[in-house]
Amino acid sequence: MYTTLISVSELKALQQSGTELMVFDCSFDLMQPEAGAAQYRSAHIPGALHANLDTDLSARHGVPGAHGEVVVAQEDGQPASGGRHPLPSRERFAAWLSSVGFANTMQAVVYDRNGANYCGRLWWMLKWMGHDAVAVLDGGLQAWTASGETATDREEPARFQSNFVPGEPLVRLVDTEAVAAQLGQAGQVIVDARAPARYRGEVEPLDPIAGHIPGALNRPFSENLGPDGKFKSSEQLRSEFESLLAGRPASAVVHQCGSGVSAVPNLLAMQIAGLGTTALYAGSWSEWSNTPGLPTRQGPDA
Repeated sequence: MYTTLISVSELKALQQSGTELMVFDCSFDLMQPEAGAAQYRSAHIPGALHANLDTDLSARHGVPGAHGEVVVAQEDGQPASGGRHPLPSRERFAAWLSSVGFANTMQAVVYDRNGANYCGRLWWMLKWMGHDAVAVLDGGLQAWTASGETATDREEPARFQSNFVPGEPLVRLVDTEAVAAQLGQAGQVIVDARAPARYRGEVEPLDPIAGHIPGALNRPFSENLGPDGKFKSSEQLRSEFESLLAGRPASAVVHQCGSGVSAVPNLLAMQIAGLGTTALYAGSWSEWSNTPGLPTRQGPDA
């Protein structure tokens, strides 16, 4: 069972072993939401299913617009978090997993072509559903093709309906109220995964207010990868996070970003580093900055 990372060679061995396996391509583009599906159609690992951040991994659904375009609307019912990419309820997500044929007995492998930015969302969500057998393909689609393996433009394979049953969450989800209640307390260390310019409030392309949650430390998610696009060694990751935390306990870390997506690579990296399972604030800056009365800060933190 693979629970954090899996290499191309390990994935290939699983495919040849007859293991119950499902591979998900999570490629996406925040600025061009339809680009991920187009990228998937142009090239993906044979047999992989596309998982769309907006319509499959968020509390939203796609409906046809007046000109045939896909319009993303808020899902009916109560989402599990707020922000620009609210988590669907566990029941709704289990229904989606069942609809694509994913079963509790399967090993899941997730990847993208975006530096593990988007596939980490599905990795975390499966852990949230109590499913431990899920791993990120280290290096993504680029590592797959660089190894000499073939990418295909064939359509998604046919799937049979399954009956995925959620279990107890293996990860911790926190909301805005919980983060605000612990703000400035030793029992909470916020780690912001956004780029430094967004963290400092110099630019903000997506949310109405620029800046960061007071006291948050900045660790851009891209810093977890080496020049080859793969995660750094566990030893290097541990050293970097311990330097960032500067004596603060790893168990107190709450990860956030803009909308709870790019925070996950930091959470995964800490687990790879042997620093334990840390918490995710899925609403992140997009929910915090839109909640009246909450403090914000611009520039470097004090």
